[in-house]
Amino acid sequence: MNDIRRTILWVIFGFSIVLLWDRWQVHNGRQATFFPSPTTQTAAAPAQATPAPVSDVPQASAQAAAVPGGSGAGAASAPAALPRERVTIANDVLRLTVDSEGGTLIKSELLKYSEQQGDTTPLVLMNDSASQVYLAQTGLIGGSFATHKTVMQVVPGKRELAEGDDAVQLRLESPEVGGVKLVKTYTLRRGAYDVAVRHEVVNTGSAPVNPQLYLQLVRDGNQPSGSTPFYSTFTGPAVYTDEKKYQKIEFKDIKAKKVDIPAETTSGYIAMVQHYFVSAWLLPDGMRRELRVDAADIGATAPDCCYRVQAIAPLGEIAPGQAKAVDARLFTGPQLEKTLEALAPGLELVKDYGWLTILAKPLYWLLDKIHSVLGNWGWSIVGLVLLLKIAFYWLNAKAYASMAKMKAINPRIQEMRERLKDKPQQMQQEMMRIYREEKVNPLGGCLPIMIQIPVFIALYWVLLSTVEMRQAPWIGWVHDLSTKDPYFILPLLMTLSTLLQTALNPAPPDPMQAKMMWIMPLMFSVMFFMFPAGLVLYWLTNNILSIAQQWLINTRMGVPPQFNLPKFR
Repeated sequence: MNDIRRTILWVIFGFSIVLLWDRWQVHNGRQATFFPSPTTQTAAAPAQATPAPVSDVPQASAQAAAVPGGSGAGAASAPAALPRERVTIANDVLRLTVDSEGGTLIKSELLKYSEQQGDTTPLVLMNDSASQVYLAQTGLIGGSFATHKTVMQVVPGKRELAEGDDAVQLRLESPEVGGVKLVKTYTLRRGAYDVAVRHEVVNTGSAPVNPQLYLQLVRDGNQPSGSTPFYSTFTGPAVYTDEKKYQKIEFKDIKAKKVDIPAETTSGYIAMVQHYFVSAWLLPDGMRRELRVDAADIGATAPDCCYRVQAIAPLGEIAPGQAKAVDARLFTGPQLEKTLEALAPGLELVKDYGWLTILAKPLYWLLDKIHSVLGNWGWSIVGLVLLLKIAFYWLNAKAYASMAKMKAINPRIQEMRERLKDKPQQMQQEMMRIYREEKVNPLGGCLPIMIQIPVFIALYWVLLSTVEMRQAPWIGWVHDLSTKDPYFILPLLMTLSTLLQTALNPAPPDPMQAKMMWIMPLMFSVMFFMFPAGLVLYWLTNNILSIAQQWLINTRMGVPPQFNLPKFR
């Protein structure tokens, strides 16, 4: 009976891995790996040289509280024809391209990151091209005011950070629209990925106005370049508020209008998240704002191309001749945890550790501390696994001691099974008697390992989510810990170590269970051939240390290590 239960548990375990992996793929917006079904593809970005930004300027007849939406420029267009131009502004880590139409950020280049290993071309995060639409836009509603469709005047000035300068600015001024002038100023500080964006609203008319400032991030629904079907990370809008904390919003939920976020708040941020990188609008804490997430059109040529997350902040009444200013910040850069923590509460949550954040954060902290000493992320992974094995040494010792006892009595069990093979009930009774006499718990080797599984899953997410792993070399042929091993050396070594570990374990008396003991590690190892090298390195290190500890404990207990090879006949 005990053998049957074990066999059933192994079968359940195997199917659980398959189903969990399949559901994980679906949860992350990908086609199911093992049980695929037809899925609706997201519409591609418009195939024109320079697609127009999302047209959502209110019509002249729109109410004061109307959200920017629709496809017409209406009365928000500039009354006088100003030349439309694209201006570049840069500090030492960031280069931005701003369109004078609305002062829209249409391109952000991360100068410290490259598209590919060894490439000198800066990584492009936000972009307005034939293959990608990803923009940061702002404007005014509540009347016929300047929006992101209003062409603005670029004020001459320095565009790049000079030696000894701490900051560089770009200033844009709108013409008077509806008795209101909007002045937008981008300020880039040295070494910073967060850009100060000041909006100054001047009432140039003769009557009070009550405008609202909107800030929005717009992008298409395509996955970032370099994505792989073998492991998935979240891409899409995210919202953080004190009321509901961090909320990821799937593109498919936006289309289905199943978004449940606070309609109004005085805290938090809006963001567009992808693997390793993020863009986020940050308003002053305590400032009231409405939050909206929806699908937006860029015109008849590409319906439903883009998705938008939006914050709308009322500015209150502005008397004639008076002005009000809002100092917002736009972060567009890598998910560096310590940098994000310093910018705004909860912003570090865009670095997604999943449901094991409570374990993952201290693991990352420890990994970062090890890296500060060793200076290499590959060796830091090895060092972290070594520390974890030391921390769990006594727990693992109990598991391996239980396995050693099982191995010691295995010949006795095998003889008994052969002798009583025609008397299953008596066989089970005799087996339980032997376990009691020898004080062996058949599950003693499993429970300590099960306790450690959440820790190693959390470490998996740390290694998968940490941007510092991107293009980080280890040794020799491993030039990028965030991509698969180009020669599959690490996955092969991991597979061999897994099989060696299986061979050192006591062979189950039941033939079917013995076969499963070999099939499951092989199935598990195959997935790792396409996983990032850093993840495989962590698992390989764990296997090697586990084998060493198991060998040591077996020797101490007088149970000589021996290899139990599979019998599939």
